[in-house]
Amino acid sequence: MQAPGLVATDVDGTLLDPAEHVSPRNAAAVRQVVASGVPFVLVTGRPQRWIPPVSAELPQVRLAVCANGGLLYDAVEDRVLWDQAMPVPLLAELADAALATIPGCGLAVERVGGSVRGPSPFLAEPGYRNAWPEAVGAIVDRADLLAEPAVKLLVREPGLLSDAMVAALAPVIGGAADITFSHSRGLVEISAPGVTKASGLAEVAAKLGVPAAEVLAFGDMPNDLEMLQWAGHGVAMANAHPALQAVADEVTASNAEDGVALVLERWF
Repeated sequence: MQAPGLVATDVDGTLLDPAEHVSPRNAAAVRQVVASGVPFVLVTGRPQRWIPPVSAELPQVRLAVCANGGLLYDAVEDRVLWDQAMPVPLLAELADAALATIPGCGLAVERVGGSVRGPSPFLAEPGYRNAWPEAVGAIVDRADLLAEPAVKLLVREPGLLSDAMVAALAPVIGGAADITFSHSRGLVEISAPGVTKASGLAEVAAKLGVPAAEVLAFGDMPNDLEMLQWAGHGVAMANAHPALQAVADEVTASNAEDGVALVLERWF
């Protein structure tokens, strides 16, 4: 690949080290990308309220495709630029399918929200066991949980592996929604049909006038799969899920070994 026209990267397990920080070497590589005039975009399963800790270490990065392609967040202006929320009838249909397929599972949603300083758009039903302690939001009954559009429906069953949950749910859900995961232990993330990190990044790239062939993308988990396949050069981390390593154009070092910087330093 020649010098990329746009660089996109997943956050957790990819850009961030195991301590959830941007290493000095990765930070320096990102600064070089931005200084060269090449757009640098975060593409993550995180909601926008979890972007500020990353922005604090990379203040020069403006755009973040969040919620697996569900919305685009401007970290400088602290506002959502667009979203792809699921309507209420679809949420109800998906919730019914999840509960019938995985009895006893817990449900939660990420709504669109706005400023990261506003109320948390994360809501969970009683008994939902968070995969991350940072996922603090309102506890509501199921009717209220599903009463408004949401960019993600989360299905949680800590006693199962996420791979197994996807295998069970995918045939039931079919093309009604997009289903993936970024946490291996019992957490599935469901988005509107066709909404993936690839679709979100493609919209950003189109607005910037950058063709897919000129996009360099990094990732480590199944929610990065479509993005790595769509990009002109998809890079999986050494710590990536086997499914990503199987489709990537390249496998770099792990997130503990500055794998992102090792690739970026070829051109920047």
